[in-house]
Amino acid sequence: MATVVGGSEDRRIDAGTLERFIADLFVGAGVPHEDADLLSEIIVGTDLRGIYSHGCALVPGYIDRMIGGQIDPRGTPRVVRDTGAALVVDGGNTLGHIGLTFGMRRAIERATTTGVAAVAVGGTNHCGAMASYAMLALPHHMIGIATTNGLPTMAWWGGIDRILSINPVGIAIPAGEEPAIVIDFSFGGAARGKIAIHHQKGLPLPEGWATDADGVPTTDPAAALGGLVQPAGGYKGTSMALVMGILSALLSGAEYGTDLGDFVNGPKPGRDGQFGLVLNVAAFEDPARFESRVDAIIRQIHGSRVAPGVNRILIPGELEVEAERRYRAEGVPLTVGTCRALADAAAKVGVGPGPVR
Repeated sequence: MATVVGGSEDRRIDAGTLERFIADLFVGAGVPHEDADLLSEIIVGTDLRGIYSHGCALVPGYIDRMIGGQIDPRGTPRVVRDTGAALVVDGGNTLGHIGLTFGMRRAIERATTTGVAAVAVGGTNHCGAMASYAMLALPHHMIGIATTNGLPTMAWWGGIDRILSINPVGIAIPAGEEPAIVIDFSFGGAARGKIAIHHQKGLPLPEGWATDADGVPTTDPAAALGGLVQPAGGYKGTSMALVMGILSALLSGAEYGTDLGDFVNGPKPGRDGQFGLVLNVAAFEDPARFESRVDAIIRQIHGSRVAPGVNRILIPGELEVEAERRYRAEGVPLTVGTCRALADAAAKVGVGPGPVR
């Protein structure tokens, strides 16, 4: 679901201008032009959809890790195992955006003949929001599912040791005339990046997002950053995070949990993993009939009676579609803090501050 960023201090930047600027930053850090364009498209696209915690705010950190040698800006993914409908990809210590896109594209291609295809990706780094990869299947009338591991931010249910990541999943289901159903969520009350945005803006956290280091619920973002993300749905959240972490890490030989690193010393280079699954609707059902039935489900949901205090009923991904339409017209909102960090990153790679000056 889209994260709300508001406030008079937010900067509005034209999406095309921002894409060119972000691509220039990556080129300045040594990324080939084609990969830089892909990174920019995914990252700015994430901000356009209102997922600010996984968009441009993360770019300065990516740049620092490239400059410092932790991420290979010229890393090249390759298929290292190919068995029927299953593929394993070594990301070459590139950013996960590049490695997982490579893997999902090959799974989509494979699913045209096998009906279902899965890809396990290892040897990568952070990959941003999962919807970006699940949605790659939509133009092909396929269902896309993508998940990733991450640095531990949660305790196991009942504990207070930070050993479990929120391990998000993205699912995209094609529709006909209606917008596609796109689910993108983690199994924590909130991503750590969202907590950081609240801290940056001096805003309290909603209840249920986090605890302090002793496991006491808190709405103070500073205490939360040093504490624990609360699981979504109690023990169900920790169980689903466990499963997504195993799929993302163990099938590709990537690292899991505390072996990935931590938020004190940082992530260990090239230890992240992702997992993607593609279902070719045509292998099961006529795509037109399937998508028309998805339309009917969406319309039934939209036609539901609303509860007191609710203005409208939304399907997953609908807010993001509306955010993208609005921000393409009005500009992408970035916090002042994000703009300053991007300007600093630009100086480090010899690029002018451009739209974030």
